[in-house]
Amino acid sequence: MIKKHLILSVILMTAWFTSCQAQSWRQVALKSEITHPQPMTGLVLWPDEARDRNAEYGRTIQLEFSYCLPCKVVTVCKDDGTIQYDWSWFDRLLDDVAGRGHQLIARFRYEYPSGSDVDGKRGTTAVPQYIKDLPDYTETYAANPGGDGPTWYADWSNAELQRFTLQFYTDFAARYAHDARLAFVEVGFGHWSEYHIYGTRYELGRNFPSFAFQKRFFEHLDTVMVGIPWAVSIDASSADHSPVVADEDLMAIKFGLFDDSFMHKTHEIGTSDGYNEQCWNRIGRGTRWQDGVCGGEISYYSSNDQKNFLNPDGLYGHTWAEQAAKYHITFMIANDAPHGGVATPERFRQASMATGYRFVVKDCQTDGKKTRLTVMNEGVAPIYRDAWFSIGDIRSTTSLRGLLPGHEFTIQIPAAPNADGSDIRIVSDCILPQQTIEFESGFN
Repeated sequence: MIKKHLILSVILMTAWFTSCQAQSWRQVALKSEITHPQPMTGLVLWPDEARDRNAEYGRTIQLEFSYCLPCKVVTVCKDDGTIQYDWSWFDRLLDDVAGRGHQLIARFRYEYPSGSDVDGKRGTTAVPQYIKDLPDYTETYAANPGGDGPTWYADWSNAELQRFTLQFYTDFAARYAHDARLAFVEVGFGHWSEYHIYGTRYELGRNFPSFAFQKRFFEHLDTVMVGIPWAVSIDASSADHSPVVADEDLMAIKFGLFDDSFMHKTHEIGTSDGYNEQCWNRIGRGTRWQDGVCGGEISYYSSNDQKNFLNPDGLYGHTWAEQAAKYHITFMIANDAPHGGVATPERFRQASMATGYRFVVKDCQTDGKKTRLTVMNEGVAPIYRDAWFSIGDIRSTTSLRGLLPGHEFTIQIPAAPNADGSDIRIVSDCILPQQTIEFESGFN
């Protein structure tokens, strides 16, 4: 009997010891580095420039930008109000960009001073033809607003233009919310959809949307664009033609911002009026970047701004890295930079890596069944779409989306890694197969 009890005790002790061993956490040797700009971040080229320079610059960027025209995808409106589309024009654009391993930032617009991409005539709006054919739709015209050339303006008194604009984004989001070819969407009204019509007198409800419609527009996008991060120009901070800043409900919506004259000579407070920084402060309030993507375009105020902004000595007293960090920049159009004497592919790569998120694994442990990682974001902005650490097909229980710069959290993957942790990676349904979200680590 004593012998049986002794054997049973040994078995129980062995089982307990084995169980403890299985439950104890051990360090995982994990070595990884960040070698290239991360998906959905960095400097941006237009498709033509990206295509021409793909051999040199293809791996230094992750994003391309293009204006997009509603009239190019709308075919007709049926009697019951259903809008019919032919999305092939937009899909070809997406395919072209994705073919280089990049994602698109799209901006749909109606007005473009001197633009001839609608019908070959300068300044034609991109309003769908079926609306232009309505008897109660009448556009207005300016010969040379702001010195930018002939411009026709959409007729915002027309009820169908208002209805279409809301319905368009409903239909667009339903089709492209889960399309990895598309990174972000920029929205707005006026010249280039930049929320201004400089050189033309505002007639709210006529050549620019009324406050009531703008409010409906923002609230509508907040409802339908839940799968696609969207941004509006910092010029929407202006109280004379925008209701946003004065309306706390609109300010609570998680939209992003873009600035199309970034780093120009008088951008900052203390250099002339600092108009741009004032706009960022009014509509951003210092925290909007935490939920809404921030980007824009390097200034064209001087023909040399884009060509020189990557100068290590800075532009107008400020360096690119400094400004990217200050405004928590995720992307920035810099199409003319390769035409100057400053930019090189390596400089482009470094400048792109100064934007967006940067994930660093501070600790990695496993108990043989689960893996636990402590992750910090050492970038200048969060990631605005979902991404997960994974082992094989098993993802972490927490997304990296929203992890703020300088912050860290511990996440868990319900799987064990191999001995050196080389099967631990970051996955996302929002990036292309050619893209990889990297992370940094280095410990035994």
